[in-house]
Amino acid sequence: MAGARTQVVVLFGGRSAEHEVSRVTAAQVVAALDPGRYAVSAVGIDRAGAWWRADTTPEGDGALGVGGEACAVGALPTDPDSDDLVVLPLLHGPLGEDGTVQGLLEVLDVAYVGSGVLSSALCMDKAMTKTVLGGAGVPQVRYRALRHGELATDVLEGIVTELGLPLFVKPANMGSSVGVSKVHSMRALVDAVDLALRYDEWILVEEAVVAREIEVAVLGDLEARASVAGEIVPHHEFYDYEDKYLGGGAELLVPAPVPAEVAEEARARSLEVFGLLRCSGMARVDFLYEEAGRGLLVSEVNTIPGFTPFSMYPKLWQETGLAYADLLGELIDIAQRRHARRRRTTDRL
Repeated sequence: MAGARTQVVVLFGGRSAEHEVSRVTAAQVVAALDPGRYAVSAVGIDRAGAWWRADTTPEGDGALGVGGEACAVGALPTDPDSDDLVVLPLLHGPLGEDGTVQGLLEVLDVAYVGSGVLSSALCMDKAMTKTVLGGAGVPQVRYRALRHGELATDVLEGIVTELGLPLFVKPANMGSSVGVSKVHSMRALVDAVDLALRYDEWILVEEAVVAREIEVAVLGDLEARASVAGEIVPHHEFYDYEDKYLGGGAELLVPAPVPAEVAEEARARSLEVFGLLRCSGMARVDFLYEEAGRGLLVSEVNTIPGFTPFSMYPKLWQETGLAYADLLGELIDIAQRRHARRRRTTDRL
Protein backbone atom coordinates (compact mmCIF):
# COMPACT_ATOMS: atom_id res chain seq x y z
CA MET A 1 0.00 0.00 0.00
CA ALA A 2 1.47 3.34 -1.06
CA GLY A 3 2.47 5.46 1.88
CA ALA A 4 1.95 2.67 4.40
CA ARG A 5 4.08 2.70 7.49
CA THR A 6 6.76 0.13 8.25
CA GLN A 7 5.75 -2.07 11.16
CA VAL A 8 8.40 -2.14 13.88
CA VAL A 9 8.18 -4.71 16.67
CA VAL A 10 10.30 -3.80 19.68
CA LEU A 11 11.43 -7.01 21.37
CA PHE A 12 12.55 -6.47 24.97
CA GLY A 13 12.92 -7.94 28.45
CA GLY A 14 14.46 -11.38 28.33
CA ARG A 15 15.74 -13.97 30.76
CA SER A 16 19.20 -12.54 31.39
CA ALA A 17 20.41 -10.49 34.35
CA GLU A 18 20.05 -7.40 32.12
CA HIS A 19 16.24 -7.67 31.97
CA GLU A 20 15.59 -4.31 33.70
CA VAL A 21 18.07 -2.46 31.48
CA SER A 22 16.22 -3.78 28.43
CA ARG A 23 12.84 -2.56 29.71
CA VAL A 24 14.14 0.99 30.17
CA THR A 25 15.81 0.98 26.76
CA ALA A 26 12.62 -0.22 25.07
CA ALA A 27 10.53 2.62 26.51
CA GLN A 28 12.99 5.22 25.22
CA VAL A 29 13.12 3.66 21.75
CA VAL A 30 9.34 3.40 21.42
CA ALA A 31 8.97 7.06 22.39
CA ALA A 32 11.50 8.15 19.77
CA LEU A 33 10.17 6.23 16.75
CA ASP A 34 8.29 8.50 14.34
CA PRO A 35 4.61 7.42 14.30
CA GLY A 36 4.29 8.90 10.83
CA ARG A 37 6.81 6.41 9.47
CA TYR A 38 6.41 3.44 11.79
CA ALA A 39 3.55 1.41 13.25
CA VAL A 40 5.15 0.44 16.55
CA SER A 41 4.21 -2.52 18.72
CA ALA A 42 6.09 -4.32 21.47
CA VAL A 43 6.64 -7.88 22.60
CA GLY A 44 8.05 -8.48 26.06
CA ILE A 45 9.83 -11.62 27.21
CA ASP A 46 9.52 -12.26 30.93
CA ARG A 47 12.19 -13.74 33.18
CA ALA A 48 10.76 -17.23 32.69
CA GLY A 49 10.97 -16.92 28.90
CA ALA A 50 7.25 -16.44 28.19
CA TRP A 51 6.29 -14.01 25.40
CA TRP A 52 3.69 -11.23 25.84
CA ARG A 53 2.20 -8.64 23.50
CA ALA A 54 3.01 -5.64 25.62
CA ASP A 55 1.60 -2.17 26.04
CA THR A 56 3.88 0.52 24.57
CA THR A 57 3.02 2.96 27.37
CA PRO A 58 5.79 3.16 29.99
CA GLU A 59 5.00 2.19 33.55
CA GLY A 60 5.66 4.37 36.60
CA ASP A 61 9.36 3.54 36.57
CA GLY A 62 9.69 4.79 32.99
CA ALA A 63 10.14 1.29 31.59
CA LEU A 64 7.90 -0.88 29.44
CA GLY A 65 6.01 -3.53 31.37
CA VAL A 66 6.37 -7.19 30.47
CA GLY A 67 2.84 -8.56 30.36
CA GLY A 68 -0.45 -8.12 28.56
CA GLU A 69 -1.71 -10.71 26.09
CA ALA A 70 0.22 -13.97 26.18
CA CYS A 71 1.51 -15.23 22.83
CA ALA A 72 3.50 -18.16 21.54
CA VAL A 73 7.29 -17.94 21.37
CA GLY A 74 8.17 -16.27 18.07
CA ALA A 75 4.65 -14.92 17.52
CA LEU A 76 4.92 -11.37 16.21
CA PRO A 77 1.99 -8.97 15.82
CA THR A 78 1.14 -8.03 12.24
CA ASP A 79 -0.37 -4.85 10.87
CA PRO A 80 -2.35 -5.11 7.58
CA ASP A 81 -1.69 -1.42 6.91
CA SER A 82 2.09 -1.83 6.99
CA ASP A 83 4.30 -2.64 4.03
CA ASP A 84 7.15 -4.31 5.91
CA LEU A 85 7.94 -5.86 9.26
CA VAL A 86 11.19 -5.13 11.10
CA VAL A 87 12.03 -6.48 14.55
CA LEU A 88 14.15 -4.30 16.80
CA PRO A 89 15.72 -6.62 19.40
CA LEU A 90 16.66 -4.75 22.57
CA LEU A 91 17.59 -7.87 24.53
CA HIS A 92 20.88 -7.43 26.35
CA GLY A 93 22.97 -10.40 27.36
CA PRO A 94 22.42 -14.16 26.93
CA LEU A 95 19.28 -15.45 25.19
CA GLY A 96 18.92 -12.20 23.27
CA GLU A 97 22.24 -10.68 22.25
CA ASP A 98 24.08 -13.97 21.73
CA GLY A 99 22.62 -15.18 18.43
CA THR A 100 19.74 -17.22 19.88
CA VAL A 101 16.96 -14.72 19.12
CA GLN A 102 18.70 -13.76 15.87
CA GLY A 103 18.52 -17.40 14.80
CA LEU A 104 14.81 -17.50 15.61
CA LEU A 105 14.22 -14.37 13.52
CA GLU A 106 16.16 -15.91 10.62
CA VAL A 107 13.90 -18.98 10.77
CA LEU A 108 10.86 -16.69 10.81
CA ASP A 109 12.28 -14.89 7.73
CA VAL A 110 11.81 -11.38 9.11
CA ALA A 111 14.10 -8.38 8.97
CA TYR A 112 15.75 -7.44 12.24
CA VAL A 113 18.09 -4.73 13.45
CA GLY A 114 21.64 -5.68 14.35
CA SER A 115 24.18 -8.39 13.71
CA GLY A 116 23.41 -11.89 12.53
CA VAL A 117 23.75 -15.21 14.33
CA LEU A 118 27.51 -15.74 13.99
CA SER A 119 28.53 -12.20 14.82
CA SER A 120 26.14 -11.94 17.75
CA ALA A 121 27.46 -15.18 19.24
CA LEU A 122 31.11 -14.21 18.73
CA CYS A 123 30.74 -10.78 20.28
CA MET A 124 28.67 -12.01 23.23
CA ASP A 125 31.34 -14.55 24.14
CA LYS A 126 34.27 -12.39 25.23
CA ALA A 127 36.67 -15.32 25.10
CA MET A 128 35.81 -16.11 21.47
CA THR A 129 35.97 -12.42 20.56
CA LYS A 130 39.52 -12.35 21.87
CA THR A 131 40.42 -15.54 20.01
CA VAL A 132 39.23 -14.16 16.67
CA LEU A 133 40.78 -10.72 17.15
CA GLY A 134 44.01 -12.22 18.45
CA GLY A 135 44.27 -14.32 15.30
CA ALA A 136 44.12 -11.12 13.27
CA GLY A 137 46.80 -9.45 15.37
CA VAL A 138 44.50 -6.92 17.06
CA PRO A 139 46.15 -5.57 20.27
CA GLN A 140 44.46 -6.72 23.51
CA VAL A 141 45.23 -7.17 27.20
CA ARG A 142 46.71 -10.48 28.29
CA TYR A 143 44.08 -12.98 29.42
CA ARG A 144 43.12 -16.56 30.14
CA ALA A 145 39.78 -18.17 29.27
CA LEU A 146 38.74 -21.04 31.53
CA ARG A 147 35.80 -23.40 31.81
CA HIS A 148 34.08 -24.66 34.93
CA GLY A 149 36.05 -27.72 35.99
CA GLU A 150 39.41 -26.19 34.99
CA LEU A 151 39.64 -23.91 38.01
CA ALA A 152 41.71 -25.84 40.52
CA THR A 153 43.75 -23.80 43.01
CA ASP A 154 47.03 -24.55 41.22
CA VAL A 155 45.54 -23.24 37.95
CA LEU A 156 44.51 -19.97 39.60
CA GLU A 157 47.91 -19.65 41.23
CA GLY A 158 49.50 -20.10 37.82
CA ILE A 159 47.33 -17.34 36.37
CA VAL A 160 48.40 -14.97 39.16
CA THR A 161 52.04 -15.82 38.41
CA GLU A 162 51.50 -15.28 34.68
CA LEU A 163 49.32 -12.15 34.69
CA GLY A 164 50.07 -10.64 38.08
CA LEU A 165 47.69 -8.77 40.38
CA PRO A 166 45.27 -7.05 40.26
CA LEU A 167 43.09 -9.02 37.84
CA PHE A 168 39.63 -8.71 36.34
CA VAL A 169 37.35 -11.75 36.42
CA LYS A 170 34.33 -11.83 34.12
CA PRO A 171 31.67 -14.26 32.90
CA ALA A 172 32.51 -14.86 29.24
CA ASN A 173 28.86 -14.44 28.21
CA MET A 174 27.36 -11.45 30.01
CA GLY A 175 27.19 -7.69 29.66
CA SER A 176 26.59 -4.51 31.66
CA SER A 177 29.44 -5.52 34.01
CA VAL A 178 27.19 -8.15 35.64
CA GLY A 179 29.33 -10.67 37.53
CA VAL A 180 32.56 -8.69 36.98
CA SER A 181 35.11 -8.28 39.79
CA LYS A 182 38.47 -6.60 40.20
CA VAL A 183 40.65 -8.60 42.58
CA HIS A 184 43.84 -7.81 44.46
CA SER A 185 44.53 -11.11 46.21
CA MET A 186 44.39 -14.86 45.71
CA ARG A 187 41.47 -15.18 48.15
CA ALA A 188 39.51 -12.49 46.30
CA LEU A 189 40.26 -14.28 43.02
CA VAL A 190 38.61 -17.47 44.31
CA ASP A 191 35.51 -15.52 45.36
CA ALA A 192 35.38 -13.66 42.04
CA VAL A 193 35.56 -16.92 40.11
CA ASP A 194 32.62 -18.26 42.13
CA LEU A 195 30.63 -15.10 41.32
CA ALA A 196 31.40 -15.23 37.59
CA LEU A 197 30.40 -18.91 37.42
CA ARG A 198 26.89 -17.98 38.54
CA TYR A 199 26.39 -16.43 35.11
CA ASP A 200 28.37 -18.65 32.74
CA GLU A 201 30.39 -21.86 32.69
CA TRP A 202 33.19 -20.02 30.86
CA ILE A 203 35.05 -17.19 32.57
CA LEU A 204 37.68 -14.71 31.48
CA VAL A 205 40.60 -13.61 33.67
CA GLU A 206 42.36 -10.48 32.39
CA GLU A 207 45.34 -8.48 33.52
CA ALA A 208 44.33 -5.16 35.04
CA VAL A 209 45.96 -2.21 33.33
CA VAL A 210 46.24 1.48 34.12
CA ALA A 211 44.31 2.82 31.18
CA ARG A 212 41.57 5.17 30.03
CA GLU A 213 38.29 3.72 28.70
CA ILE A 214 37.64 4.84 25.12
CA GLU A 215 34.57 3.86 23.08
CA VAL A 216 33.57 4.24 19.43
CA ALA A 217 30.15 3.59 17.85
CA VAL A 218 29.98 1.88 14.46
CA LEU A 219 26.97 1.97 12.12
CA GLY A 220 26.45 0.21 8.80
CA ASP A 221 26.52 -3.10 6.98
CA LEU A 222 28.47 -3.73 3.76
CA GLU A 223 29.84 -0.25 4.30
CA ALA A 224 30.20 1.11 7.82
CA ARG A 225 31.23 4.36 9.44
CA ALA A 226 32.57 5.21 12.86
CA SER A 227 31.50 7.95 15.25
CA VAL A 228 33.75 10.29 17.17
CA ALA A 229 35.49 8.63 20.10
CA GLY A 230 34.16 9.03 23.64
CA GLU A 231 35.64 8.37 27.06
CA ILE A 232 34.17 6.81 30.20
CA VAL A 233 35.50 8.18 33.50
CA PRO A 234 34.22 5.75 36.17
CA HIS A 235 33.24 6.97 39.60
CA HIS A 236 34.09 3.57 41.08
CA GLU A 237 37.27 1.52 40.73
CA PHE A 238 35.98 0.34 37.35
CA TYR A 239 32.90 0.97 35.18
CA ASP A 240 30.50 -1.33 37.01
CA TYR A 241 26.72 -1.90 36.86
CA GLU A 242 25.95 0.86 39.37
CA ASP A 243 28.01 3.39 37.43
CA LYS A 244 26.23 2.43 34.22
CA TYR A 245 22.61 2.26 35.33
CA LEU A 246 22.07 3.32 38.94
CA GLY A 247 23.46 6.85 38.93
CA GLY A 248 26.91 5.85 40.12
CA GLY A 249 28.41 9.08 38.85
CA ALA A 250 30.45 7.96 35.84
CA GLU A 251 31.24 10.75 33.38
CA LEU A 252 30.69 10.30 29.64
CA LEU A 253 33.07 12.62 27.79
CA VAL A 254 32.10 13.13 24.15
CA PRO A 255 34.30 13.69 22.28
CA ALA A 256 37.10 12.02 24.22
CA PRO A 257 39.86 14.43 25.28
CA VAL A 258 42.63 12.48 23.53
CA PRO A 259 45.07 13.51 20.78
CA ALA A 260 43.52 13.62 17.32
CA GLU A 261 45.74 10.79 16.08
CA VAL A 262 44.57 8.53 18.93
CA ALA A 263 40.91 9.26 18.17
CA GLU A 264 41.47 8.50 14.48
CA GLU A 265 43.28 5.27 15.32
CA ALA A 266 40.36 4.23 17.54
CA ARG A 267 37.89 4.92 14.72
CA ALA A 268 39.95 3.00 12.17
CA ARG A 269 40.47 0.07 14.53
CA SER A 270 36.73 -0.01 15.32
CA LEU A 271 35.88 -0.37 11.64
CA GLU A 272 38.47 -3.15 11.31
CA VAL A 273 36.99 -5.01 14.30
CA PHE A 274 33.42 -4.49 13.00
CA GLY A 275 34.45 -6.23 9.78
CA LEU A 276 36.50 -9.01 11.37
CA LEU A 277 33.58 -10.02 13.59
CA ARG A 278 31.07 -9.70 10.71
CA CYS A 279 28.94 -7.15 12.56
CA SER A 280 25.96 -5.48 10.96
CA GLY A 281 23.76 -2.55 11.90
CA MET A 282 25.38 -1.36 15.11
CA ALA A 283 28.21 -2.13 17.46
CA ARG A 284 30.10 -0.28 20.16
CA VAL A 285 33.81 -1.06 20.27
CA ASP A 286 35.46 -0.51 23.66
CA PHE A 287 39.15 0.17 24.17
CA LEU A 288 41.62 0.46 27.02
CA TYR A 289 44.08 3.24 26.25
CA GLU A 290 47.50 2.84 27.86
CA GLU A 291 48.91 6.31 27.34
CA ALA A 292 52.45 5.45 28.39
CA GLY A 293 52.39 1.83 27.23
CA ARG A 294 50.81 -0.20 24.45
CA GLY A 295 48.34 2.44 23.29
CA LEU A 296 44.86 1.32 22.27
CA LEU A 297 43.88 -2.20 23.33
CA VAL A 298 40.51 -3.62 22.22
CA SER A 299 38.50 -4.60 25.29
CA GLU A 300 35.16 -5.86 23.96
CA VAL A 301 32.48 -5.40 21.30
CA ASN A 302 28.77 -4.88 22.07
CA THR A 303 26.31 -5.66 19.28
CA ILE A 304 23.27 -4.43 21.25
CA PRO A 305 24.74 -1.57 23.28
CA GLY A 306 22.79 0.51 25.75
CA PHE A 307 20.35 2.55 23.69
CA THR A 308 18.66 5.15 25.84
CA PRO A 309 19.25 8.74 24.60
CA PHE A 310 21.76 9.06 27.46
CA SER A 311 23.71 5.90 26.64
CA MET A 312 27.13 6.17 25.07
CA TYR A 313 26.24 4.71 21.66
CA PRO A 314 23.51 7.29 20.80
CA LYS A 315 25.50 10.10 22.44
CA LEU A 316 28.48 9.33 20.21
CA TRP A 317 26.30 9.52 17.11
CA GLN A 318 24.60 12.70 18.28
CA GLU A 319 28.04 14.33 18.61
CA THR A 320 28.88 13.01 15.13
CA GLY A 321 25.75 14.67 13.72
CA LEU A 322 23.12 11.94 13.77
CA ALA A 323 20.14 12.54 16.10
CA TYR A 324 18.58 9.72 18.15
CA ALA A 325 15.42 9.33 16.06
CA ASP A 326 17.42 9.49 12.81
CA LEU A 327 19.82 6.86 14.14
CA LEU A 328 16.90 4.52 14.78
CA GLY A 329 15.56 5.18 11.28
CA GLU A 330 18.92 4.37 9.71
CA LEU A 331 19.20 1.13 11.66
CA ILE A 332 15.75 0.07 10.46
CA ASP A 333 16.69 0.92 6.85
CA ILE A 334 19.90 -1.14 7.17
CA ALA A 335 17.91 -4.09 8.51
CA GLN A 336 15.51 -3.96 5.56
CA ARG A 337 18.32 -3.77 2.98
CA ARG A 338 20.23 -6.61 4.62
CA HIS A 339 17.14 -8.82 4.76
CA ALA A 340 16.35 -8.18 1.09
CA ARG A 341 19.94 -9.03 0.13
CA ARG A 342 19.93 -12.27 2.13
CA ARG A 343 16.58 -13.25 0.64
CA ARG A 344 18.03 -12.96 -2.86
CA THR A 345 20.79 -15.35 -1.80
CA THR A 346 18.54 -17.94 -0.16
CA ASP A 347 16.03 -17.83 -3.03
CA ARG A 348 18.72 -19.37 -5.23
CA LEU A 349 18.99 -22.48 -3.01
